[in-house]
Amino acid sequence: MRGFVLLLALALSATVANADPAETCARAGNDDTVRPYDPALRQGFVRAFKTLFPGAKGGQSDKMMRAGANYRCMGGKLYACFTGADLPCAKIVAAKENPAVTRYCAEVKATDFVPLYVVGHDTQYNYRCEAGQPVITGETWALDARGFAVKLWAPME
Repeated sequence: MRGFVLLLALALSATVANADPAETCARAGNDDTVRPYDPALRQGFVRAFKTLFPGAKGGQSDKMMRAGANYRCMGGKLYACFTGADLPCAKIVAAKENPAVTRYCAEVKATDFVPLYVVGHDTQYNYRCEAGQPVITGETWALDARGFAVKLWAPME
């Protein structure tokens, strides 16, 4: 019996490892796991890159794709994101209270802008400090239904 369970586990892991990401996504519907570049999906990544960066020259080499392309599944479709200096592919932190900003404002007291190194690149809000307290001044990112930045993700169709 033990050998059968081991064989079944090995067969299932091989099936998952060889599964087509698009088919897996279609079955899953939504999966917020951000996965790294898969060369088998290259054409979809290139289409998504052109959608997100229509005026960009280059940026679609295999080296660039391996360095910053990611994908996830939303609504049964594959979506791509490309990381960069201020381009987070992670789910965005939507909490209005930001402990780092609270500490910064307590120290600085007043400023029209709290820098991103304090706020975080993966947070939804921008802040200023007034009388030592954080004040939200706007949103950094509009979020999709799954909590990711809309303008950073494009379908790979």
